[in-house]
Amino acid sequence: MKVIIKTSLIILFSLAILNCSAQKSTSFKPRVVYKTDDLLITQISKNSFEHTSYLQTQDFGNVPCNGLIVSNNNEAIIFDTPTSDKGSEELIKWLKDTLHYKINAVIPTHFHSDCLGGLKVFDKYNIPSYAYFKTIEFARENNFPIPKNSFEDSLALKVGNQSIIAKFLGEGHTRDNIVGYFPGENIMFGGCLIKELNANKGYLGDSNVDAWSDTVEKVKKEFPNVKIVIPGHGEYGNKNLLDYTIKLFKPEK
Repeated sequence: MKVIIKTSLIILFSLAILNCSAQKSTSFKPRVVYKTDDLLITQISKNSFEHTSYLQTQDFGNVPCNGLIVSNNNEAIIFDTPTSDKGSEELIKWLKDTLHYKINAVIPTHFHSDCLGGLKVFDKYNIPSYAYFKTIEFARENNFPIPKNSFEDSLALKVGNQSIIAKFLGEGHTRDNIVGYFPGENIMFGGCLIKELNANKGYLGDSNVDAWSDTVEKVKKEFPNVKIVIPGHGEYGNKNLLDYTIKLFKPEK
């Protein structure tokens, strides 16, 4: 009996060690893979990268602006362009020349320049651009670069043998803000609809503050398995960013 108990304990102990080792081997530590004055690229998972560029503003100074790159089988899709032509040129060349990726699409998540400021460079490289139909309308009204392809409500595109989803779930930061989702790694690009932890409300010039909280509630329900959430500005995190944004814009009773 003692031998059986001892053997069982050894097996359980061995399984525990193997489980810990497996968790360590699958954990990913973010690392900067590219950095210049105009562009920062950080690998945040096996197949995904955050790109950060900078926008000089009158009210908020030089603002870091985030985007997302997802990849599979040497193909990539980008959410939001860098803010400038120079940053966009660097991003495209890095993906093509360093990683040897084919860029299937770029998807601006709303009409502001921190989302589509570098779109003309993507056009130059014949990279297809997709946007919610209202984004195209607002970009045209403001004489901003105009994405080539529109969609209503949602869009699904292939990247390698996986897919991405872009979806409009309601108004908030703007009347056209969408979110992007990569189910393969449960990563969401929330864009400016989602705030980093402890952020203030930021620019509200084109916003629907009354709808904002309810919209993010819908986002949370639509993508319950999300593990990583990237806001338009600031540090990425987990679904706590969704909860923080919901609370920040919750109408006062």
